[in-house]
Amino acid sequence: DYFKKMQHPLSIKYIDPTYMIRAVPSNANDTVFCSVLAQYAVHAAMAGFTGITVGKVDESFVMLPIHAITKGTRKVNIKGRQFERLMRATEQP
Repeated sequence: DYFKKMQHPLSIKYIDPTYMIRAVPSNANDTVFCSVLAQYAVHAAMAGFTGITVGKVDESFVMLPIHAITKGTRKVNIKGRQFERLMRATEQP
């Protein structure tokens, strides 16, 4: 109402942040990985599991309790090897 009174056009846009996570185009490996994650998530839901997420740990797909992966604070050393690998893998400067 305020903007109407001020005779100022208003346009609100919502940008879903999940679309901004990816830094490079997906490839065939990404497609397979996402398909397997989706299948495991559906199997878990159909089995009645709640409060879990699916992921890959040591080359195995597993169901992980959400509370176990969200507890505590985790920090990334931006001068460390893991961060450097991330930047190279996502082709960022």
